[in-house]
Amino acid sequence: MNPAPPTTKSFTDPPELTSRRYYKGMKGILLAGGSGTRLWPITKSTSKGLLPVYDKPLVYYPITTLMLAGIKEILVISTPEHVHLYKELLGNGSEWGLSFEYAVQPFPKGIPEAIIIGKEFIGTENFALILGDNLLYGSGLGRSLLASVAESGASILSYEVANSEDYGVVVFNANGEAKNLIEKPQNNESKWAIPGLYFFDSRALGYAQSLKPSQRGELEIVDLLRCYLSNQELNVIRLTRGTAWLDLGNAASLSEAADFVRAMQIRQGLLIGSPEEIAWRMGWIQTPVTATASVSKSAYAKSLREIESSSYE
Repeated sequence: MNPAPPTTKSFTDPPELTSRRYYKGMKGILLAGGSGTRLWPITKSTSKGLLPVYDKPLVYYPITTLMLAGIKEILVISTPEHVHLYKELLGNGSEWGLSFEYAVQPFPKGIPEAIIIGKEFIGTENFALILGDNLLYGSGLGRSLLASVAESGASILSYEVANSEDYGVVVFNANGEAKNLIEKPQNNESKWAIPGLYFFDSRALGYAQSLKPSQRGELEIVDLLRCYLSNQELNVIRLTRGTAWLDLGNAASLSEAADFVRAMQIRQGLLIGSPEEIAWRMGWIQTPVTATASVSKSAYAKSLREIESSSYE
């Protein structure tokens, strides 16, 4: 029997209990490596993921995306010179009800290499992989991910952009099914970019190990995804207009993201990308106010204290 054709879902789909069971115990990999050359000289002495996006380090945003998907065990992969900085910032994760482990990617050899590096961490389980420079925001984002990710194969997101030549893209057929994947297209084949959040079953490790480096000398994520596409096991989740995806790879996008977060937080009185708040609302910790936040004079700490106090009113 031929496998079912790949599906395309939107974030209007309701959550399903079967998908929630699928996430139970699922692990996540956060790839915060790379040289950050597009941000030089800002990244000359630090990692891109540690740069501020308004009131938080950039890395908080992909971490909270994994948290919203119910993921509590996370492997953080960074460069040899920066991994200790992430350890200092994030610790072992217990403060947020999480568990962090750390690994090193000596050279930027592509996203699939993160899977090979994390093979012992992953084991034989399904897992998520997110890039450390992605900001995803939208109402019900976590519930939508829980509902839409397939139980087997691979699931990816797609987001309509104007500058598709800067990204890997999904090309759809007339029925809305994925028919091809192209890295940085030059002929406007598709405007549906692939954000840096991927969900894989256990076969991803074998596929990653079978890949050959591209002309850039890297293992390409598009080549890995094509392994699933060729078997009709690539599930594509289209992000709707109510969802924002920001790729924070250059100075302009960092500034735009900071403006976006600031505007949304001030307008709504809520926090975006706060591990403390999300862990508290998920029931993983007793209070969003950590020991540091209880005495800190920062606006971020003040927001956490206000969030907790408002819950008792």
